[in-house]
Amino acid sequence: EAQDIANAVGVHGQIFTIVNDDSYFYSDMMRGMIVDADRGMGQDVTQYTGSTTGDSRSNEMCSTYSPITWQVDRKCHMISASSFDKMCYDMKMQRDDMSDDLHAHGSRELVDHTYSANNHVYDPVTRRNNLRG
Repeated sequence: EAQDIANAVGVHGQIFTIVNDDSYFYSDMMRGMIVDADRGMGQDVTQYTGSTTGDSRSNEMCSTYSPITWQVDRKCHMISASSFDKMCYDMKMQRDDMSDDLHAHGSRELVDHTYSANNHVYDPVTRRNNLRG
């Protein structure tokens, strides 16, 4: 059932600048957020309630998989291109075929503030979320 899945799922998010430098290589990008205190990765994380992503959902069509807890690293980090090569290889080696996930996918439109959870800070002047705390 969809709600059983939502109750068991959480999302980790990190933003990367991809560089051609293997000193930023991470061998396992399949098992969750990269936490590396020396590089500040996974240290400044915010949490909030959301839903699934994808361009099949909008402010008119909600996901049946919700609410989902998002845990997002607030900082952008450098990572080597070869880390993504390794992740794609690992995806191909999974028992469940992940070949359809080896290319870019669309993203949903930004959720209107009136539909979003109340566990974030919203600035009505800039109409932006300020995910602090």
